[in-house]
Amino acid sequence: MTANVIDWPTAELHVHLEGTMEVELLVELARRNGVVLPTYDPDVLRESYAFADLQEFLDRLYANLGVLRTEQDFHDLASAYLRRAHRASVRRAEMFFDPQTHLGNGIPFEAVIGGLASALDEARRDLGMSIALIPCLLRERGADAAMDMLDVILPFREHFVGLGMVSTEVGHPPHLFAEVYARAASAGLHLVAHAGEEGPPEYVREAVDVLHVERVDHGNRSMEDPDLVRRLAELRMPLTVCPLSNVALGTAPRELSRHPLPAMMAAGLVVTVNSDDPAYFGGYIDDNYRAIASALPLDAEALATLARNSFTASFAEPREKDTWIAEVDAVLAAATG
Repeated sequence: MTANVIDWPTAELHVHLEGTMEVELLVELARRNGVVLPTYDPDVLRESYAFADLQEFLDRLYANLGVLRTEQDFHDLASAYLRRAHRASVRRAEMFFDPQTHLGNGIPFEAVIGGLASALDEARRDLGMSIALIPCLLRERGADAAMDMLDVILPFREHFVGLGMVSTEVGHPPHLFAEVYARAASAGLHLVAHAGEEGPPEYVREAVDVLHVERVDHGNRSMEDPDLVRRLAELRMPLTVCPLSNVALGTAPRELSRHPLPAMMAAGLVVTVNSDDPAYFGGYIDDNYRAIASALPLDAEALATLARNSFTASFAEPREKDTWIAEVDAVLAAATG
């Protein structure tokens, strides 16, 4: 068994449910809800997913999300991702979703969370998966809108474990959301934030020092600041890296063979591998593992380290983490023994 064909047991810590909507489901929901699309041909839609940068992708993503109208739609979206993740050997999934987008589309939060929660309950029962939700604020809408979002979602606190921050990064530094994050922390939520994808290393520093996040989502540009890299390594701060996403959006070199992931690991950073928005970027988490195993100088031990990191960086219970890490070690032993 070679490293690039192993289905590593893993946690997925950086996946946007809205970005898992495959074109077939997009067309199905559009027809169900009478939403007009530029085309209903899945192949044509898929071929159009070539993006110059993050903003071009976000524009397309938000336009497509208008097909989500009912509680059943949100159930179907989450259910489809969880079935695919289960096939990819995901043991733990901590999934982002964007309440502000759907509230802005006139969808009551009760419908959003009701559909997602029912899909999660089914996956726990039928697939044996460990699953959690993390609602995310849209940083370009500002701190006041983020506070308003917390007013809406906190009455449903039992359905999610954390708070994240996503969308247009440049021009919206983390420190602007310090009060929002303090309020989320007081509600007992875990804290994560996108930083250092397109934004500078200073955004990563602010996410850690001002927002007090427990994980940094992306964080690639940390590598531009050696002092920051050393600090992140000392803190054992997890970075949820998304290789195929980085290549698709040009936030890392467009050639996967030049991705900084091996250098990040060599610098002692706690790196994990994730899919981000797999319906748009050409692959789910197993595809990401296979791609980096083929394109980068990573042996089976390095890939096992990435898998272990995913579990230790998760918000799962320690007993669950120990079980999954033992499973990774068993897979590694079988692959190298």
